[in-house]
Amino acid sequence: MLTLTFEDGTVRVGGLSESAVAAADLPGVRWDDRGVVARASAHRYAEVRAALDERGLDYEDRVLPETRLDLSHAYDLRDYQRAALNAWRENGNRGVLELPTGAGKTVVAVAAMAELGVPTLVVVPTVDLLTQWRRELETEFEIPVGQFGGGEQVKEDITVSTYDSAYLRAEEIGGDFGLVVFDEVHHLGGAGYRDVARLLAAPARLGLTATFERPDGAHDVIADLVGPKVYDRSVDDLAGEHLADYEVRRVEVDLSPEERERYEEAQGTFVDYLKRSNLSLDSGSDYQKLVLRSGSDPKAREALLAKQRARRIMMNADAKVERLGRLLERHRDDRVIVFTAHTDLVYRLSERYLLPAITSETGTKERRELLERFRDGTYSRIVAANVLDEGVDVPDANVAVLLAGSGSEREFTQRLGRVLRPKSGGGTADDADGPSSEPRSDVGTAILYELVSAETAEERVAARRR
Repeated sequence: MLTLTFEDGTVRVGGLSESAVAAADLPGVRWDDRGVVARASAHRYAEVRAALDERGLDYEDRVLPETRLDLSHAYDLRDYQRAALNAWRENGNRGVLELPTGAGKTVVAVAAMAELGVPTLVVVPTVDLLTQWRRELETEFEIPVGQFGGGEQVKEDITVSTYDSAYLRAEEIGGDFGLVVFDEVHHLGGAGYRDVARLLAAPARLGLTATFERPDGAHDVIADLVGPKVYDRSVDDLAGEHLADYEVRRVEVDLSPEERERYEEAQGTFVDYLKRSNLSLDSGSDYQKLVLRSGSDPKAREALLAKQRARRIMMNADAKVERLGRLLERHRDDRVIVFTAHTDLVYRLSERYLLPAITSETGTKERRELLERFRDGTYSRIVAANVLDEGVDVPDANVAVLLAGSGSEREFTQRLGRVLRPKSGGGTADDADGPSSEPRSDVGTAILYELVSAETAEERVAARRR
């Protein structure tokens, strides 16, 4: 009789000889000369088992623990959350859910964990999310929750891990969980993180994200490792009833004469080099060629530095700073988050308008204190550089001002999501909507202002992210 066991990130198929491997033609199973045994990557476990069942072959399955968990939750799922869970279940408990920030992806995951009742690993990108998920799961299920990362390495039947810690521990604990939840699953497209999914045997896999597709096409890899996108809803689908109605207002500002002169000189240096080198502004691969050339070609390096200068000028224009003051005055009774691309601009705005500032240099304790004061109303506005885009439990706001950003649709969606939550919703585990996920009747209109420097490349950047 064949036996299936987990071993160092693989499924070991005992009782299958080298000569029989090719004849058996089991998904991903190959002969390992070093171990003198047949084995497959752990993520193929469900496929191997399904193939054996289909062929009516007897086997003993020792891969996963037989532990069953009696889990329940207090959430009353909204219609779209129930539809998302059903779509995932109908796809064999595999697949990715794409829902905007604030739509309660965490709620669906908690419901999935309760329905399956198997040991579960939740993988998240940041320590902040690690803490939020653990707090949410301990509250909801009232059982100990393990943690890999943030200074702890404790395994329980339900464990939360950062991607980095899961990468280090996967070969060891890959046979301990029947369900794995990948929060912000687009991170799994990174070359190193893919091994996290490959080394885990969990047959049930749930991916959560607000923006599934990656510019590098790595979402196809994620679909192979976790499952395809099985359900999605856009911001527009949910705005009004479940999320705040919203407006995106584009505000154009002019560069000062001195800024315009410096911008045109820097941008001209960059564009001239592209023309001489037959490179295109619209090609990501051409831009990568420029970066590579800059290591050995002084002209390429000069062009790249000029591009960076032009970008800083258009993104940090003085007129944006002045316009922000008028917007803050207009929305003095609202809760406002200001987003920038550069840390130095954050500090400049913080000093000028007395705004609490959060950057990558802000310590975890200080950041949490600032956000708590924003949550309780002590502060009604904050300014941040990138660090609030993902993986941080941000209190409700209803106005966002985007002074500068990239052309990334994901970044734009995350920032818009920071003002789309129901005004009275709790914010747990990044985007859970509190213990009750019933539609709110008190949802207001959110506003996101995009400040764009006119007649610059920023106009193209703003169009690309939308």
